[in-house]
Amino acid sequence: MILQSGPIHLRPLVLSDAPALQELRAANRDYHRPFEPLRSDDQFTLAFQEEQIRNNLLDSERDKSYIFGIFLREEDRLIGRISLTSVFRGPWQNANIGYFMDFRFTGRGHMTLAVKLAVQYAFFGLKLHRVQGAVMPRNIPSIRVLEKAGFRYEGLARNYLHIHGVWEDHNLYAITSEELGYAPEDPV
Repeated sequence: MILQSGPIHLRPLVLSDAPALQELRAANRDYHRPFEPLRSDDQFTLAFQEEQIRNNLLDSERDKSYIFGIFLREEDRLIGRISLTSVFRGPWQNANIGYFMDFRFTGRGHMTLAVKLAVQYAFFGLKLHRVQGAVMPRNIPSIRVLEKAGFRYEGLARNYLHIHGVWEDHNLYAITSEELGYAPEDPV
């Protein structure tokens, strides 16, 4: 499955993507550090990326999460990752969205396109009703991505996630399928 828009496409990461993912994570380690949990050195190894991809593929089979690489279409170059995690069925029909991009490709609209594609997949492919994201208030570029993708601000969650050694507040954003003109069937 490939989802595409403009200069990018999304597709599930597979084991052969592990070297590119390892390079991406290592090259962006310092750039993303203020916005991520503390990570040990082993989390930037090829073996760790391979294990993550294996786990992600199993989670997709179990309808728990869906992890995509963000690729430049012309070069098929991995420039980021986007995820729909904590998929919840039943009366909620919800997933959390998370993403990161190579700092060398930020500010070009690629992430906004990727978020829009992931949301469309969540609603039309997975038949979810809601996608939510949480962003630290100081992460203005990430907030702009969600807002441009149609997410609305829902409130502030105090001490929400342990990021870089500190419990950080996060702004909560969400979008529902009705906001894209799609009403899924009643959950079973």
